Amino acid sequence: MRRIHRMPFGAEITEDGVRFSLWAPTARDVSLVLEGSDLPMQASGDGWRRLTVPEARAGSRYAYRIDGNLTVPDPASRFQPYDVHGESLVVDPSAFEWSDGAWKGRPWEEAVLYELHVGTATPEGTYAALIPKLEDLRDLGITAIELLPLAEFPGRRNWGYDGVLLYAPDSAYGTPDDLKRLIDHAHSLGLMIFIDVVYNHFGPSGNYLHAYAETFFTQRHQTPWGAGINFDDAQSQTVRDFFVHNALYWLEEYHVDGLRFDAVHAILDDSEKHILAEIAGRIRASLRDREVHLVLENDANEARWLTRDGINPRLHTAQWNDDLHHCWHTLLTGEADGYYIDYADRPVERLGRCLSEGFAYQGEASAHRNGECRGERSDHLPPTAFVAFLQNHDQIGNRAFGERIGSLASPEQLALARAALLLAPQIPMLYMGEEWNASTPFLYFVDFADDEGLSNAVREGRQREFANFESFATNGTREIPDPTHNDTFLRSKLAWDERTQRPYADTLAETQGLLHLRRAEVLPLIRTSFLGARSSQPQAGFLHVLWRFEGGTLVFLANLGDAQAEMQFRPESHPIWKSPGVMLDGNRLRLPSWTGLFLKDHGR
Repeated sequence: MRRIHRMPFGAEITEDGVRFSLWAPTARDVSLVLEGSDLPMQASGDGWRRLTVPEARAGSRYAYRIDGNLTVPDPASRFQPYDVHGESLVVDPSAFEWSDGAWKGRPWEEAVLYELHVGTATPEGTYAALIPKLEDLRDLGITAIELLPLAEFPGRRNWGYDGVLLYAPDSAYGTPDDLKRLIDHAHSLGLMIFIDVVYNHFGPSGNYLHAYAETFFTQRHQTPWGAGINFDDAQSQTVRDFFVHNALYWLEEYHVDGLRFDAVHAILDDSEKHILAEIAGRIRASLRDREVHLVLENDANEARWLTRDGINPRLHTAQWNDDLHHCWHTLLTGEADGYYIDYADRPVERLGRCLSEGFAYQGEASAHRNGECRGERSDHLPPTAFVAFLQNHDQIGNRAFGERIGSLASPEQLALARAALLLAPQIPMLYMGEEWNASTPFLYFVDFADDEGLSNAVREGRQREFANFESFATNGTREIPDPTHNDTFLRSKLAWDERTQRPYADTLAETQGLLHLRRAEVLPLIRTSFLGARSSQPQAGFLHVLWRFEGGTLVFLANLGDAQAEMQFRPESHPIWKSPGVMLDGNRLRLPSWTGLFLKDHGR
């Protein structure tokens, strides 16, 4: 089985040689620089420059010379071994022999996501080094690996959100074939692979599009990164095609099972058909014979993107539910800095709303946003329209010292939150190492070694970012790790050996047990039609959430207050999980502080 995504961009091997295509509407003159020789490229209309070279082949090094002086890589480079400023390499995608021809993916309700950063997930920080870890993750109960962005970024270390060459998997992690081997092996184990894509901006170093395609951007929209990407102004169709093809490229040429779209609230588009709708529509139309899952990160809580056509998503499959994380974080830590202020007033009530309805904010005013209303109604959506998590790369790494939730909450509190995450009907996501409560931080790191001015700006910006956070002020004697230092990156690497030692091994066993329980007890329910949910607070600090499905009912009871709580439950319900210390007497319950249980019955 061989795979290739055909597209109008980049270098493509044909029967006549290699066809090079560059969209350069604002360049006066363009030459192909092939193995050191300049070959003029003639304009072919609508801003395109194309040239087919018979002697070019896979492995040929090439670049483009703009207006006689600036040499730039291919914006659609398939491989960039010399970093973002260097030459591109011709790749023959059809040279890789896949063994997963029968793989069609897995249904979304089976997803248990595991978010990881390739560079810090193993000591080697490579695609190849991840392969031996996959079987352990499969045995843990993980069904989907979500990789932080892979697009070529500056230097050798980065979270991935500074990518500038969106078709080139970063060379710091290995070759394109290394990535394909990782995906192929994952599929052999029944694991899905997701890739995080960034379509709201390009990184600050290595983006040369302004030099020859000014209309790739528009002053019509301003973003935190400058002029917006041109999705709705003059000459926007080629720009839109660039991103549509990029999404299809990862799904077809790399056979990944899903994409996570970063910060789509920052994708500004006033077109009649938003670029998010166009991308999703093209994917749904092109890949009808596969299970493909499209996940959003959207601070605006726009439920419209998650609309169902019967039981199937019309466009996007699910959204990361930041509201749910923020409720749990506030309850577990007591922090009320920044956006946590929106959850600190009624955290138990808001948690219940997230668990039963999706978003905590469905049009209500946000104090953090100076009274601006945020969100849309989401109570009509099934729980599987939301990805739940207690931590992710942002929520750890955007702290000054990269602390994981395990260092901020008590083990008893975290055990309850972990069970709620893994047994509730939302789609759960773990961040790498969370399964054993890893001791290592995940810090913010970059590598702008070729640009000291940019490195200084990053350091200073990091200091300013935390100046007004009370939680940082209490640690003011500690120096924020320098994001440009290699040591900051190395400190973020997982220590896999600790997972065999106590107490980490105990947490790992607990996580595995919960995930196996999810598969046995919760998955059969969420495979059936969702009929509705509700939440209530029978007592102060006590949460009662009930989800109804065609196949039965699931109930979560939790005492998040300081005093012991008592209540009754339906005699036809049976506990599938309970915290240590919960007392059952017939159909009566006694729950000490920070304990809970899940109940299930076959009635509706």
